[in-house]
Amino acid sequence: MSPRQISSITFEHHPSGFGIAHPQPRISWRFSASGDDSSNWAQESYEIQICRQNETEPKIYHVQSSQSILVPWPSHALQSRESAWLKVRSHGKAESEGGHITEESTEWSSSVTVEAALFEKGDWKANLATSTLLPNKNEPIRPILFRKVISPLPQPASILKARLYITAHGVYEAYINGHRIGNEEMAPGWTSYSHRLIYQVFDVTEYLTVETPNVIGVEVAEGWFAGRLGMDNKRCFYGDRLAVLAQLEILLENGQTRTISSDSSWKSHTSPITRSEIYDGEVYDSREEKAGWNSNPDFDDSSWLSTDELPFPSGRLLTSDSPPVRRKEEIRSIEAFKSPSGKVLLDFGQNLVGKLKVCLPRPAAGSDLEGHHVSFSHAEVLEQGELGVRPLRGARPIDSMILSKNQPLVWSPTFTFHGFRYVQVDGWPTNSGIPEAASITAIAMYSDMRRTGWFSCSDPLVNKLHENVCWSMKGNFFSLPTDCPQRDERLGWTGDIQVFSPSANFIFDTGGFLGHWLDDVAAEQLEERRNGVPGLVVPDIFYPPNPPGPQSIWHDVTVLTPWDLYNSYGDVETLRRQYESMKAWVAKGIKRGPNGLWDQNIWQFGDWLDPAAPPSEPGNGRTDSLLVADAYLVRVLETMSKASAILGDTEAAARYTQEASSVKRAFQNEYIAPSGLLVGDTQTALSLAISFGLYDKREHIAKAASRLSHLVHSSKYRIATGFAGTPLIAHALSDTGNYQLAYRMLLEKECPSWLYPITMGATTTWERWDSMLPDESINPGDMTSFNHYALGSVANWLHKNVGGISPLEPGWRTVKVRPVPGGTITSSKVAYESPYGRIECSWKIEETDGKFGLEVVIPPNSRALVILPCDWKKITEEGEEKGTLIGSGRHTFSCSYEPAEWPPKAEFARSTFRLEV
Repeated sequence: MSPRQISSITFEHHPSGFGIAHPQPRISWRFSASGDDSSNWAQESYEIQICRQNETEPKIYHVQSSQSILVPWPSHALQSRESAWLKVRSHGKAESEGGHITEESTEWSSSVTVEAALFEKGDWKANLATSTLLPNKNEPIRPILFRKVISPLPQPASILKARLYITAHGVYEAYINGHRIGNEEMAPGWTSYSHRLIYQVFDVTEYLTVETPNVIGVEVAEGWFAGRLGMDNKRCFYGDRLAVLAQLEILLENGQTRTISSDSSWKSHTSPITRSEIYDGEVYDSREEKAGWNSNPDFDDSSWLSTDELPFPSGRLLTSDSPPVRRKEEIRSIEAFKSPSGKVLLDFGQNLVGKLKVCLPRPAAGSDLEGHHVSFSHAEVLEQGELGVRPLRGARPIDSMILSKNQPLVWSPTFTFHGFRYVQVDGWPTNSGIPEAASITAIAMYSDMRRTGWFSCSDPLVNKLHENVCWSMKGNFFSLPTDCPQRDERLGWTGDIQVFSPSANFIFDTGGFLGHWLDDVAAEQLEERRNGVPGLVVPDIFYPPNPPGPQSIWHDVTVLTPWDLYNSYGDVETLRRQYESMKAWVAKGIKRGPNGLWDQNIWQFGDWLDPAAPPSEPGNGRTDSLLVADAYLVRVLETMSKASAILGDTEAAARYTQEASSVKRAFQNEYIAPSGLLVGDTQTALSLAISFGLYDKREHIAKAASRLSHLVHSSKYRIATGFAGTPLIAHALSDTGNYQLAYRMLLEKECPSWLYPITMGATTTWERWDSMLPDESINPGDMTSFNHYALGSVANWLHKNVGGISPLEPGWRTVKVRPVPGGTITSSKVAYESPYGRIECSWKIEETDGKFGLEVVIPPNSRALVILPCDWKKITEEGEEKGTLIGSGRHTFSCSYEPAEWPPKAEFARSTFRLEV
């Protein structure tokens, strides 16, 4: 038997070990193994070799531990700029089917390098350089070119390595000798700039020359720093001076270091991009192109302006664990056609977030296109055959190019992005005015997270539903978790990600992305003036806030999203880092009434976007908003109790436990009748009460389950939930034995339902259940998006119940495998790249004999509890389901299967069960 191998080594939640902001980065590794090679193997100890910069021999650290995820850095702390390489080897034991135990070790892994960023403010010699051209704060700020010529290096010289540390007030692209540095888009991304400014680190050794002068060029646009933000058109929210902060450090082989820093010696000029806005697109005038500005040392910059130096950034300067936005996918149009009014339209077949890549035709002989305008207008949908622009609200996502004899043949806008499926092309420079299919492609852009979760089943519409959820996540995980990509908003709404994070954490590795964003949540919330209340959006552009004041669900992101991350990745440090924020929200932010529940005088969003809410009043749903808030309050307090206990704060854990019990009793007194009926008799209210464990009596749970079943039947299996109820209703049905009813609801196609948008041609998740009405007109509300992930939170139920896998302990080291067949779905496959390795689960009901077959793959150093459909009746007195505990490897199971009646009856199917939150 060949030993399994270590396949990857990572540091913290960082995309790589390069430019890491942690002096003692924790280390994780995963194993590659298949078939019998991985059977029932578990690590017992490990060794780490570390060879630090300027050392010739590595030190070896042996640790007796089964942990392979986020293990402590064994050596002393890295210093700024320091690098080290390391290797890992694991030792463990494997058990054969006959019970024979053998000791097995991996070989040493391949070496990986970690390199520290700049940890101290004193490491920076650079200053913020800004143009002396003063902007008009009431207008879009034209992008600026910055340029610096570097005199030749002293001779003889040989470059050992060179690093560029760079960021901007605005968004930037950097060049050395004409070479684009990095492939980030909209760098450095959006953070709460007064608290944190992210910078990037690049290895630029290969781009520098020794014998001749070098040129650094940086183009900076307004981006989120100075651009228009939000529905009330805030400009220059963080500042009005576009600036670059750059520090190039060149280490020569003779040990000398040369540092080139941004300062007042740099030159500046307006860009050929005459306007670049996030909401309103970009205008590029090729007549104003400055050929050679970023590549030619002899470029004539005598007419360029000087630069001023601004104060050093006030916020903390650091690199991020969150992956940057990149160009991820290129999509060709599926059709070019003319609208009823004669407009040229392109359909890319997929609603996405990004921009166009335009290949312009070569001008015909003798043609003069000097000053000719070509424009591209973007929208998510069509209405009556024309671009559906009403959902754009105040945004005008139009990119334009002005042609000249010097125009590039391939062009993309640089500092903007749009949410679109359709593009209207005006002024295409051919006789027909219609581009060929290959001439214009769509570039999908999103934060470069690692894909970790996949799902499919025998129903194509359900597969499309899951695919749409993935596309909405990709489009809205753009530097931060946004609400929508098309209109004058695109903000980090807290409620949306709070309800969606369990689904998100499965589909992509969000540990670095959401952890990075939560740092901004805490930084803004813990400002003394805020009294424990974070923004409804983060970064918060609404401060000082108008009503509505503190909000359940939305502001509960401070407690529930760190907890979701802990469950997904097992990282206690996530809880530790967010603990002050969590406590501040509970102690100061939540406003209580005399009975300990929420203050009734505070308006709540509640079950936002309940389908019964009028288009103009999305918060006016069927479920009382205070009931929603109070149910969430119990959940928050119970979560605080668990988090405090994990962090060793036993006194706080006991206090939160007592408080949760008291508030739960107050909830029961306020909302639950002696018969068990719930005030607020809605799908959402019952789902909250069941899923959050707000009933104490078994007969009350049975009453609630029966009542929820009745409401689902009476609604003809259509959705009657918004943000609060949608993530929970399928779980509430399944966990009380009504799993067939959950399937029936999932498979409903009439509006409102999960599959209705699929029948209407949706390729992303909609903001409203009826964003497009059955007559193909757009919902009349002024808040309508066709790319909004919140209502796609049913994906968590698909992964757990249809696919059949969920973590039995935080971090997925122990997996629960419990697929629940139902409805007309006869097979399913799910895979998850857990922190320990790839988990697979596939099941099928055979057509010939109706037997249930299951195949499971568990990675090394993990195990799983497998519960088959025939095991469901084997329940202990405590409500625990009995199953088979298995180790790593590939396992197959089969059993007889008797499907429940379909469609199901509105009966409470199980007398005993275990509720899972």
